[in-house]
Amino acid sequence: MTKRRSRGDGGLHWDEKRQRWIATANLGFDPSGKRIVKRGSGKTKTEAKTKLKEVLRDHEDGLAIAPTGYTVADAVNDWLTYGLAGRDPGTVENLTILSQNHVIPALGARKLRDLSAEDVDRWLAVKAQTLSTRTLQAVHSCLNRSVKRAMARDKVKRNVVELCSVPQGQAGRPSKALSFAQAEAVLKAAEGTSMHAYIVVALLTGARTEELRALTWDHVFLKGRPDADPPQPPHIAVWRSVRRGGDTKTRKSRRTLALPARCVKALWQQFEDQGWERLAADDSWEEHGLVFSSAVGKPLDATNVRRAFRQALKDAEGINADEWTPRELRHSFVSLLSDRGVPLEEISRLVGHSGMAVTEEVYRKQIRPVIQTGAVVMDGIFARDPKR
Repeated sequence: MTKRRSRGDGGLHWDEKRQRWIATANLGFDPSGKRIVKRGSGKTKTEAKTKLKEVLRDHEDGLAIAPTGYTVADAVNDWLTYGLAGRDPGTVENLTILSQNHVIPALGARKLRDLSAEDVDRWLAVKAQTLSTRTLQAVHSCLNRSVKRAMARDKVKRNVVELCSVPQGQAGRPSKALSFAQAEAVLKAAEGTSMHAYIVVALLTGARTEELRALTWDHVFLKGRPDADPPQPPHIAVWRSVRRGGDTKTRKSRRTLALPARCVKALWQQFEDQGWERLAADDSWEEHGLVFSSAVGKPLDATNVRRAFRQALKDAEGINADEWTPRELRHSFVSLLSDRGVPLEEISRLVGHSGMAVTEEVYRKQIRPVIQTGAVVMDGIFARDPKR
């Protein structure tokens, strides 16, 4: 004779509305006195019982997966909302765009518990057909960190994303550098535009765009300090950036750069032009002390600079403005110095890198040193013609 279930043991019943078998098990009461009930459903009795066993196994493993409908999209959105606290707003914006454009549309509807390594591999393989390797690494990281956070909160047993390697993507857009002739064409085309001083200083000092956008007039010394010991030429103090907290990218990025005469002239003109803009704006002017600002004194963002930069280059001879970005003025600075034989160590100091290895790694296409030591020494050794 079949033994009757004890009261509260749960059971198995047919749900007419859902058209599925529902297996239930009662696991006592929570601290508030509410009964803890676990359920598993399926089209057959066996399937429902199997699902219930999985739920009970998860419960025994300590996984509080009450919301069985928790999806990949839920995990990603939770990470974007709560997992990026204290990060730079620009970083949060970039990660949000990557997640919303590449992760959620493809995998968002998948239940997180059902996400498999094969799902992730297929997703990455499809994305590799259109995205660069660096972007693939970024979107993989977004998903990986989202699932890792969900696992830490008992939403899923393991992180299958960590099991998947990032495939080779498409070749990214290579950075370019202006030749001397192109640089002269850019400087000529920029004359009379709002970006003239910015372009001159960026090209002739190699400062980063994030450093120039944060540059203030109290860090600009157009007359230098002739009475100092030793005397100081006109210079700028690159000590700040638009990064979170106002710090430069690295400690060695804090540097003081002498200004070429062309920069001094352009900055004097910028100071005068900004004075007229301040008068024209009247009460609308916002004083931030910035060297490069909007027509009403507000800080510039990267989009403002890129748009104005390309507008300034539209008439440059031999230049397609849409193919260039402001950061490539820095690449051009390195390239022009390298062409003139400036040592890599000195270039590294000027651009504010932590070491020569970084300069060589980042700007290897722009660095074209001609090693002359051997030739100079051999010319000295074999200066005489042995036949004479």
